[in-house]
Amino acid sequence: MSVASRQLQSLIRREVLRFVRRPYNTFLPPLITNVLYFSVFGVILGSRIGTISDVTYIQFVLPGLVVLGAISNAFENASFSIFHGRWNEYIHEVITSPLSHSYTVAGYVLASALRGFIIGGLIIGVGFLFTSIPFAHPLYLVSFGVVTTTLFAGLGVIGGLFAEDFDHLTVMNQFLLRPLVFFGGVFYSLDQLDGLAYTASLLNPMVYMVNGVRYGMLGMSEINPNTSLVVLTAATVVVLFINLLLFKRGVGITD
Repeated sequence: MSVASRQLQSLIRREVLRFVRRPYNTFLPPLITNVLYFSVFGVILGSRIGTISDVTYIQFVLPGLVVLGAISNAFENASFSIFHGRWNEYIHEVITSPLSHSYTVAGYVLASALRGFIIGGLIIGVGFLFTSIPFAHPLYLVSFGVVTTTLFAGLGVIGGLFAEDFDHLTVMNQFLLRPLVFFGGVFYSLDQLDGLAYTASLLNPMVYMVNGVRYGMLGMSEINPNTSLVVLTAATVVVLFINLLLFKRGVGITD
């Protein structure tokens, strides 16, 4: 193993241990929240709605809740870690180390994506308590899980570099990300929308994520899963390039 690889491994290990050592803050809240989601939307409301596209309502909303938990945690981990490092000025130890900018970005993004991926898996586990999951296309499910968590880990890096205080991080997560998810076809079918609303929904990246994960889990999607995967992969590449550019220019660090 090269010196650069060991340095990258050390950065990832530090970032992973940061959230693993705080399980009550990392893992417990999404578990409790999703038990409530499944109880209210899946069991109580779902019994009144019945089925959507030949699947029960609780099965229909499950992929969206997985996406919500996964991307929120990936974003939160990266943004908080970067901003906390800036706030307490220990991020300079990483920046001034021999680790390259690309490896630095990779370390923060991979650790944060891993957290999002784990949370998504835990939410699927909670879903098993309420309904059956066929896992129609597991390869697609894993692919969409990797791409979406990586994308939002990269967005979290951008948020962490530009945030001026901790309130900004909360605003980004609660008032930007979550509304996009709730208007991304989590709780309703796109077929229920009229022409203009349907077209506007296609501009929401969450639609592609939710439908992609839904295809992987249930075998159904209102958008071609290959198209969704290409769109999200392209967006991820662009975001990671922006991450690298920001670190090279020292934005939020040397300003």
